[in-house]
Amino acid sequence: MSAYGYGGFRGSREDQVRRLLDGPHPVVPADLAPRAAERGRRALARRRVLRAVLWTLLVVGVLVAAVLAAVWWPEPRETIPAYW
Repeated sequence: MSAYGYGGFRGSREDQVRRLLDGPHPVVPADLAPRAAERGRRALARRRVLRAVLWTLLVVGVLVAAVLAAVWWPEPRETIPAYW
């Protein structure tokens, strides 16, 4: 980065931002907040469902692995002799 900042001249970005903020502001739709809130609720609900499904799959996978390990684990053929 040069000593003059990103725009090439010191303060040019600040001047651009000031010009944008001093200009006319766009009209905001009246129903923007309710639409945003509803969209957020849907995103949270989707995230909760996904998290529940993933936890369920994890628990089922662990249970299946435990059952398969208990069924297929080979029995020891002989005991290990003591060394003392």
